[in-house]
Amino acid sequence: MSRYIIHTFGCQMNKHDSERMAGLLEAAGHVRAPSNDEADIIVFNTCAVRETADDRLYGQVASLKALKTGGRPDVLIAVGGCVGQRDGERMLRELPHVDVVFGTHTIHELPSLLDAAASGRPLASVAEETDRFASDLPSVREHRWHAWVPITVGCDNHCSYCIVPYVRGPERSRRFEDVVTEVASLAADGVVEITLLGQNVNSYGRDRYGSPRFAQLLHAVADTGMQRIRFATSHPKDLSSETIEAFASIPSLMPYLHLPVQHGSNRILAAMNRGYTREQYLERIDRLRDVVPGIALSTDIIVGFPGETDDDFEQTLDLVERVAYDHAFTFIYSPREGTPAAVLTDAVPRDVAQSRFDRLATSVRSLSLASNERAVGEAVDCLVEGPSRRDPRVLSARTPHNRLIHVPLPVGETAAEHAGSVARILITGAHPWFLTGEFAAPPV
Repeated sequence: MSRYIIHTFGCQMNKHDSERMAGLLEAAGHVRAPSNDEADIIVFNTCAVRETADDRLYGQVASLKALKTGGRPDVLIAVGGCVGQRDGERMLRELPHVDVVFGTHTIHELPSLLDAAASGRPLASVAEETDRFASDLPSVREHRWHAWVPITVGCDNHCSYCIVPYVRGPERSRRFEDVVTEVASLAADGVVEITLLGQNVNSYGRDRYGSPRFAQLLHAVADTGMQRIRFATSHPKDLSSETIEAFASIPSLMPYLHLPVQHGSNRILAAMNRGYTREQYLERIDRLRDVVPGIALSTDIIVGFPGETDDDFEQTLDLVERVAYDHAFTFIYSPREGTPAAVLTDAVPRDVAQSRFDRLATSVRSLSLASNERAVGEAVDCLVEGPSRRDPRVLSARTPHNRLIHVPLPVGETAAEHAGSVARILITGAHPWFLTGEFAAPPV
């Protein structure tokens, strides 16, 4: 019986794909290994969105050459996901110790590709698109109490900096009934929380039904009895009034929204091909807060896009402070080969981009701390995720507003007994990236 390990880079969609890869491998008779040293099959599920993730992946895969030449030549190395989709046969040429390369549309072929590689035939399988959804494949979930539920794959937006449409293909929506049936099955299986996934969940159904049906889907999913519902990611230009209203009318829809703005300057937003202005974005924020007072908001922001001026950056800083995000993911622009922005020549000098990034990070840290401080003294129902990564005597839980909270583990109890339970927790302390608290009532 061979053993496998999967290393996952990137977004929630990649995490979901990795669970399906694990399902396929276990259905084929393989079992999970705790480390590379104990694995017979090493799979990398990759991300091509950021240059740092790309470089990290190539570095880790290259380092395994010593493993294969140092006494374990039969170890199979497979690379899938977005980098596999993009590089295909080229990766086999550049890293000849890799045995299998597969793309975002050929996950279902992983067991057969590994069988072929075991017979001495390294293979790359990359398709331009597919009618299959990874959700149709067997799954081994990372957590018994949470599930990723893709509702769309691919993207039609073609933001000028983004590689996703080229490695995930055009947007395709799953059948409405299939999504609802899957969520009902998950609820019956004891899943407490789901996250609906898509590169742009707001446009769900446009390709299949002629117009978006995301708000209707939220209501139908809630009717299954699922206790906690989240979704990602949401494109501002397609955020409808019906979806905003769903936050107020669906109790199980958590009061948190990730709404990537990317920039605060209309000139740069147009160059990014984002499809909205800062004014339109701020109008949606105002509408959200009118309908759901206290909703938590996070975002993505890119600093140093080609042509960005000091004034453009100041507009970004102004927008961030006006919205007062609870959290923000910030990045320095990195060109992605094959995207329209990659050929732009008016690059921002690295030291200038870094200086702007540092100022933005300081602002985001301050806003996150202020947001967390406002929560101190509240008692909220949190989903316990398990032990803290740094201290097994501390539990990590997630508030409805998606804030991470650490709680001391009761004496004599184990983290495993609490994982997946919903507990009322009194928030007692605040830090920029997490809260601290104590049990106000026993978990259920």
